[in-house]
Amino acid sequence: MRMTLGVGVILGMAAFAALASPWPFLAPFVVLGIFVAAALYRHPAWGLFGLTLLVPFEGLFKGSGFSAAKLLGLALIAVLAVRFLLQQTPPQHLRSSLWRFVIPFVLLIVLSLLYTENLSVSLANLRELAIGMTFFVITLLAGRALNLSRLYAGIALSVAATCLIALLSIKYQAGGRAIGLLQDANYFALLIAIAVPAAVLMAVKGSSVLARLFWLAITFLLLAGMTKTDSRSGLLVMVICLAIGIRHHWWRCRRISPKHFGFLMLGLVLVVPVLRYSVPEDYIDRVKSLSVLKSGVNAYQDASIGRRASYLLVGREMIGENPLLGAGPGTFPLHYAQSGYAKAFSAELVNPELYRRAHNTYLEIFAEMGIPAGMVFMLLIIAGLGNFRRARQGFLQQQNRPAAELAVHLGLGLLSIALFMLFLSTPNHKYLWMFLALSSVVRQQAEAVQTHGKHGR
Repeated sequence: MRMTLGVGVILGMAAFAALASPWPFLAPFVVLGIFVAAALYRHPAWGLFGLTLLVPFEGLFKGSGFSAAKLLGLALIAVLAVRFLLQQTPPQHLRSSLWRFVIPFVLLIVLSLLYTENLSVSLANLRELAIGMTFFVITLLAGRALNLSRLYAGIALSVAATCLIALLSIKYQAGGRAIGLLQDANYFALLIAIAVPAAVLMAVKGSSVLARLFWLAITFLLLAGMTKTDSRSGLLVMVICLAIGIRHHWWRCRRISPKHFGFLMLGLVLVVPVLRYSVPEDYIDRVKSLSVLKSGVNAYQDASIGRRASYLLVGREMIGENPLLGAGPGTFPLHYAQSGYAKAFSAELVNPELYRRAHNTYLEIFAEMGIPAGMVFMLLIIAGLGNFRRARQGFLQQQNRPAAELAVHLGLGLLSIALFMLFLSTPNHKYLWMFLALSSVVRQQAEAVQTHGKHGR
């Protein structure tokens, strides 16, 4: 109580100071800040929920010194730090089986930084990575108070909103490909791949026909956004996750009686042609272009595939030169720019884009931070997926199928990121570190219920 009163007095004085200053228009914002700070202090999970919803809209604030996401993030970090120091947030909330991989990964990054080829580039790279990894700690501290089903639904809605914007506005398209608010079609496809399992889950567990129809519409909007991105990797990731999802929900298919089979076939007859003719021909041609891989990579047939092959060659050379600690965080673009592939595969002739990332998170970590760091990072991802699997098993043993389905679909979200990282360099993605932390939260929830049930018996 004294702490809250003290903070209120300080902020009140700040409001009066703003009124007396040359910028009196700041006073209402100070008052608003009082209420926001008080709400965050009582309910830190609300801040995490807000940060999660703002991730798809970060492109709107790119380049700005202050944005809603940055201010909310800083406020939430300060609130969580104060609550942790005052022991209002139990230290047990930080408990996670993933620390055994996160801590060695951080130590290996520091060692790589000490022997980096370019300190300024490495520091800038680590700054971005640190922002993403902060989500891991924030989610561990605040995630247990969240309704994870609503959180996942919020992700689906926020990504669907950016899909709608990208489909309706040419401003958020580049070369005919939807880029959303992130300035890159593949990064936009990554968000959609994360959101689709969430929308499908909401459609499956909808409490009414209208709710299910709404979430089916959201799902189709996300699929339309994915086709507009022309992302072949996005399609591949979605097909893999769809197959795993069908395997989990196969018990629902068994409930279809013979009298429903005719309606199911009629639905397929109507939906399949619509999907076929709604997909742009350019997207179909891009998918068909993958057939060139059967006869080896030919840069003249598909420059994109040839360019990705060149990343592998440069990365292999970097790993051979510095296998233990790598060349330093963020140095892959420097090595690629010095290779002959940079100019050969540049799309611009006047101002060639030479400094390119590896477009493969695992390759980039192996090349920049060394083989040990790459192995630890891969084990971290595998352990996170394992947490979701164990949570599913625990909930099924308790016959809590809704919780088991939520664990599966959250796991599909992490799997989407893990697969997409084969095609994108995004080790700092906020959703990656958030889903890793959620894997620990969900597993601990399943194990806590099991332990409580044993004691109860």
